[in-house]
Amino acid sequence: MILCVSLLLGWTAAGATTVELKGRAAVTGKILEDKKDQIIVDIGYTVMVIPKSQVVRMFDEDTKTAKAAKTVAPPSEAVAERGFYSASITPPPEQNVRELVNERGEAVVQVRTPAGLGSGFFINPDGFLITNFHVIEGETQISVEVYLQKNGQIERVLYKQVRIVALNKFADLALLRIEDKDAPKFSAVTLGDSDKLAVGDTVFAIGSPLGLERTVTEGIVSTKTRQFEGDLYLQTTAQINPGNSGGPLFNLRGEVIGVTNMKITFGEGLGFAIPIEAVKFFLNHRESYAYDNDNPSNPYHYLEPPSRTRKAVAP
Repeated sequence: MILCVSLLLGWTAAGATTVELKGRAAVTGKILEDKKDQIIVDIGYTVMVIPKSQVVRMFDEDTKTAKAAKTVAPPSEAVAERGFYSASITPPPEQNVRELVNERGEAVVQVRTPAGLGSGFFINPDGFLITNFHVIEGETQISVEVYLQKNGQIERVLYKQVRIVALNKFADLALLRIEDKDAPKFSAVTLGDSDKLAVGDTVFAIGSPLGLERTVTEGIVSTKTRQFEGDLYLQTTAQINPGNSGGPLFNLRGEVIGVTNMKITFGEGLGFAIPIEAVKFFLNHRESYAYDNDNPSNPYHYLEPPSRTRKAVAP
């Protein structure tokens, strides 16, 4: 879908570019921004946001020369950058659990507090990671242990400068960031689509049950609609134990489709995970859940109203 943004920006014919689209349509205007998955074009009276999946080619209107091929992303691209995290456009091929653990395991971490520990996973290379709210609830002294694979060996690195970025107590989610000065770029996961799961699909979890880091458990999706206190959870036979909380639940395509957060203690094979769609909502609206140092017990951060509204209600 092509979106029109009502911004009245000036446009001149000089430097115009023609963007040919699928279905033999074309748009001519000034390229304002060329992103990885979309092009923003000023056509004079409005601005159009064009997905690159719809672009056939682009060329300068004056010289009729083609733009560099790198400006148009191939339609078969498997992963789209959402700015803050990566999500699949087209499902990657399935692999076995052993291969996926080797590829994705480095993105899974152990989250420690004075009160206990849990698991987590990086959503981008800049040190942002997801875990459960209950893993860090009431704590500000947080450390994260990362497991780096080097020459076939696992190197443990502990980072202690960890900032709470956002919290959602009611969804049991927390967004943290490693801010150590010597922190490198980290391996990150790709987020999948929990709505596309089917009962019986194979899934696996990586985490630190009872402090046993990098433990892998495999199972199936038992149901996608298990309800607790008004929220829906994924139920899985993959073993979930204390310490797994906040860790990723993967499908066989290597995508995270849930965040493990609880189990029924008096039964076996009764684990639960927060669907990844709830995690995406949390990340997309993270400013609304920003952690407030002035009121750390409040999981919500209320933004100032727009100035126009503020003036309207002023006495």
